[in-house]
Amino acid sequence: MTYTPYFIHGETRPNRWLITCDHATNTVPPQVCGGDLGLPREDMERHIAYDVGAYGVAQHLGVLLDCPVIASNFSRLVIDPNRGEDDPTLLMKLYDGSIIPGNRHADRAEIERRLALCYRPYHDQLARMAALPHAVILSVHSFTRQLRGRPPRPWHVGVLHAEDERLTTPLIDRLRQDTDLCIGANQPYGGHLPGDAIDRHAIAHDRPNALIELRNDLIADRDGQHAWAERLAPILEDALAASGL
Repeated sequence: MTYTPYFIHGETRPNRWLITCDHATNTVPPQVCGGDLGLPREDMERHIAYDVGAYGVAQHLGVLLDCPVIASNFSRLVIDPNRGEDDPTLLMKLYDGSIIPGNRHADRAEIERRLALCYRPYHDQLARMAALPHAVILSVHSFTRQLRGRPPRPWHVGVLHAEDERLTTPLIDRLRQDTDLCIGANQPYGGHLPGDAIDRHAIAHDRPNALIELRNDLIADRDGQHAWAERLAPILEDALAASGL
């Protein structure tokens, strides 16, 4: 089977939302280290390799919102599509206590090879789809409840943003109406890195955008993914309507 570095679902769906999922899978293409970065299975199944559960949420949101979805098909450990090409964390050699054997000796030529194989084809398709008139970009991610040696994170959902708060402010306000949720604004980390996917495809073109981080233990299985998509879909529509965009 031919390797494809991205998935597109419902490209002709009419709603103006565009759902993106930068860290959708833990796939290591066969062209990279023979498809094996040398990590044990348990590491490839945790957050260092991909955003656990995010792809399932993104796909179901696409159905509920009747909008297109684009997702990467390569592990963030192969090359991180949510980093700029000049970012020093574009290719990680150590992540949350795990050494990545297949990356230990990766030089600039290897990084360039992975950019050409995975990263640039994904971003080319994302750029094409983001250019649709009146696109509103929602990037779906997940975060781990606790990093090794760190305290537990209390948030259920984080909404990340840079200076453009046209959509994120009403989205955070609407989420906080659900009093059973702990909502983080630019938590569990800050909402902007120069050259990241939102910067490149939304901020640089003045497109409305938000990035949602869901705690991955809440969306680890299909039931959780569907439940959260069903909870979020009307909230997103409410927030977009309130924004006046």
